[in-house]
Amino acid sequence: MRKISVMGGSDNKLKQLWQRGTQLLGCEFAILGGAMSWVSEHNLVAAISNAGAFGVIASGSMSPELLEKEIVATRALTSKPFGVNIIIMHPQLSELIEVCRKNKVTHVVLAGGIPSATIAGEVKDGGMKLLCFAPSAIIAKKLIKIGSDALIIEGMEAGGHIGPVATSVLAQEILPVVKEVPVFVAGGIGRGEAIRNYLEMGAAGVQLGTRFVCAEESIAHPQFKQIFIKSQARDAIASVQLDSEFPVIPVRAIKNKATKQFIDFQEEVILKYRSGKIEKKDAQLQIEHFWAGALRRAVIEGDIENGSLMAGQSVGMVTKIEPVKDIIAELITQAEG
Repeated sequence: MRKISVMGGSDNKLKQLWQRGTQLLGCEFAILGGAMSWVSEHNLVAAISNAGAFGVIASGSMSPELLEKEIVATRALTSKPFGVNIIIMHPQLSELIEVCRKNKVTHVVLAGGIPSATIAGEVKDGGMKLLCFAPSAIIAKKLIKIGSDALIIEGMEAGGHIGPVATSVLAQEILPVVKEVPVFVAGGIGRGEAIRNYLEMGAAGVQLGTRFVCAEESIAHPQFKQIFIKSQARDAIASVQLDSEFPVIPVRAIKNKATKQFIDFQEEVILKYRSGKIEKKDAQLQIEHFWAGALRRAVIEGDIENGSLMAGQSVGMVTKIEPVKDIIAELITQAEG
């Protein structure tokens, strides 16, 4: 594999294609590391940034104190820029944003919904670049109005919580009409040729998560990594919603025993509600909380049967454990070719 120099090794055409992305992020390659809870912590994030791309901490359900420790730990491993992904529904949202400001984080990614103008303002007033997820062209325009510096469009091929539209369709809908800010494409991207195609369509960069799970620097449990290496695209399926009265945001994960358990659990809880044993609100809450802790069980403890194996459909392109710099070098070589 050809080596990619830190100071610049990608061809001039590729540099031109993602110039808006690299300028916004302050890195060599406009590749965002997808924020994956329990996986995107300081070791992996720093490795991605050190390799010339852009690491992003997944704050998930972290407390402000824990996030601050994670930022400090990341900075101890890299002098390159990195970002923090914050879930909008977090009860201490403003406190997390303040931690980022205080610790001079350069970029904040707001995920899990559409942020209010007030929250967007808190990020901007803190001197940080704001990135938001846009599920449609109309919402993209609204996000730009409230101050988003860049957008991420993520298709249903991605891992974790997903929307209903494929990456290729979102790209065709949004890239031609959103020119005001850089747009990053995510979901199902596993090779450099796909990166190049989206750049040619007008994207400023991409976001990849699943490809980095089996990096040497990833702290994911060895059994978690092995199930990724063994799995194919068809194994990463979306969770099933049994009753429209109890909506479930689909989660894409590798099929295992927990996949069937979730269906059985929904049946059990809905039956309790129908028989008057619990209130509807409690039933919905129980269904939503089913996966609480399940991802940690899989990623950290290695329980690949009862844990959540969140993965995108690009999991079939994960074939071995290797350093982050080799993964990125391969992607760049493919994109140039």
